[in-house]
Amino acid sequence: QVQLVESGGGLVQAGGSLRLSCAASGRTFSSYAVGWFRQAPGKEREFVAAITFNGATTIYVDSVKGRFTISRDNAKNSVYLQMNSLNPEDTAVYYCAVEGIRYGLGQGEYVYWGQGTQVTVSS
Repeated sequence: QVQLVESGGGLVQAGGSLRLSCAASGRTFSSYAVGWFRQAPGKEREFVAAITFNGATTIYVDSVKGRFTISRDNAKNSVYLQMNSLNPEDTAVYYCAVEGIRYGLGQGEYVYWGQGTQVTVSS
């Protein structure tokens, strides 16, 4: 089992920045890819970014490329999402999740999820 807790969400003006954190506890966190997802009101949950177990590879949805950066610190069992140049379309609940395949590439099934943190961007 893996327990995930997100933090760092809040209200920010368009053009601003936020840094989300995902703290993990439980089984060997450092062996698994971690992803960030988001769900806006009335929309389906969408993939945002992922990072492999060792941080060597990251992937992003096109809409956040160049603005968001995913990183991890396995010594702290944590993954981060630095979000810059935020716009109102980024408003959503953001979730972190752990991929179910050990040493996966972040494109598989995610089996452990946090409770989410709200990000609201005002225009």
